[in-house]
Amino acid sequence: MKLYLAPKACSFAPHIILRELGIPFETETVNLGTKKTRSGEDFYTINPKGKVPALRLDNGEVLTEAAVILQYLADLKPEANLIPKAGSWERVRLQEWLHYTATEIHKQFNPLWRPDSPEATKKTAIETIVHNYGLAARHLDERPYLVGDRFTIADAYLFNFLEWNKMKGPALDIAQWPSLQAFDARISARPAVRAALDAEAAFR
Repeated sequence: MKLYLAPKACSFAPHIILRELGIPFETETVNLGTKKTRSGEDFYTINPKGKVPALRLDNGEVLTEAAVILQYLADLKPEANLIPKAGSWERVRLQEWLHYTATEIHKQFNPLWRPDSPEATKKTAIETIVHNYGLAARHLDERPYLVGDRFTIADAYLFNFLEWNKMKGPALDIAQWPSLQAFDARISARPAVRAALDAEAAFR
């Protein structure tokens, strides 16, 4: 399979999980400005949405949306315990965190990337991110991971956006939340995460 990605974009979480699972895969970077892949393909012909991640499966199908790709990958190797069993309460809780991360955390970064965003809009986005991270931090005050006592795809997804904080400066410093900072350090130390970080640094 092939993962189409851009360094540190929301394709980062699926990149981590592919390495966690030890699934053979290729990568191809996408220039999100020109919508061209590294090999020169028009990315819209691969994913009409023009967004990463996109995962091309061995049968030619292309899967999009990070939260969906994460679940698909984890279900390929249930023995890795990166996702709870389908139908379990833990699975529902994991999906709840995936949805919250995608819709309430990720989307708030959009105005921060846009140079034409009014300062008032950026200020509101940062305030909302701070609120959302406060909620996650309170949850992590009582447990090491978002769901249960082990690393799951939900943790990789949240970590994806904690990495974005490091690109936005002190306004989004997570040191104010010790449990979130400890979570960030815990996930950062995982070998698969380090490997994905190193690979994406080389892509840049």
